[in-house]
Amino acid sequence: MTSGEQIAGLRTVLQEIAAAAAAAGRQPGSVKLTVASKTQGAERIRPLLETGHRIFGENRVQEAQGKWPGLIADFPDTDLRMIGPLQSNKAEDAIKLFSVIETLDRISLARALAKGMDKTGRRVRLFLEVNIGAEPQKAGIASADADDFIARCRREFGLEIEGLMCIPPAGEEPLPYFTALADIARRNGVAQLSMGMSADYRQAIAAGATYVRVGTAIFGARETA
Repeated sequence: MTSGEQIAGLRTVLQEIAAAAAAAGRQPGSVKLTVASKTQGAERIRPLLETGHRIFGENRVQEAQGKWPGLIADFPDTDLRMIGPLQSNKAEDAIKLFSVIETLDRISLARALAKGMDKTGRRVRLFLEVNIGAEPQKAGIASADADDFIARCRREFGLEIEGLMCIPPAGEEPLPYFTALADIARRNGVAQLSMGMSADYRQAIAAGATYVRVGTAIFGARETA
């Protein structure tokens, strides 16, 4: 896709997000778009930054390190979000680069993030990834364990969980899963919900998403990573 086609795709997605929010009776601007830029080079991301969009998500620390420092130097208000699995030994590297880590899913990672933030003096915002469909092949904490995990992060590590993130099972109606995540957030006083991707973000918005993660609808189908 050309940069012009990508920009058109970005604008279309933003319009559709606004329309879905309005249809759900929500305020304009209550849902933000995270552009999922996995496998996209800096030359494909820069035109979107130049439109004024600032929220992007990456799946791998090493890949992000190869393209984002220069982009952030030029666009310092970028909100770069880690939306892929994070190894505990990469926690400090992630803290140095990302604004938000959306894939906190285990105590060892919580401990590493707390230690890394103390060491670097940099605070990143944290989302808990919930394995909302109880799928063994997916990362994320079990729904039944989310309440205790959030409490433990707050109590033991001084970590505030800003949001929850999930990916519902493929091929199933996503709305019940999005609603279940919203219920976990509500009872724990968690304000943000990162849920919904290119195929299902409209349903996620109806269920209360505050961030949706969209890549394919903007960049086109990804090549194999």
